[in-house]
Amino acid sequence: MGFIMEFAENLILKLMEDPKERDRRFREHVYRVKDRCEKTKEMWSYPMRPYGFWTFERHNSQLAWDAQISQVPGRRDPYDDLLLHYSTPPK
Repeated sequence: MGFIMEFAENLILKLMEDPKERDRRFREHVYRVKDRCEKTKEMWSYPMRPYGFWTFERHNSQLAWDAQISQVPGRRDPYDDLLLHYSTPPK
């Protein structure tokens, strides 16, 4: 009976992983994930568009010809309404 217990114990010990090896692999995994997170956070700090992308004339001209953008209260020039009022002849 002692032989069976010894055999089972050796089999279990052989199937178990070394705790030092397991800790080393886990530590390497944590370091890889940390490096990947640092790279991701660095990429997040970069601008989505290159410098000067929004200064092109096509983006500025859109404010003039797009009625949804140009006539909202925050963008509408109050003097434009006065000019339209005084420039049209009375009927």
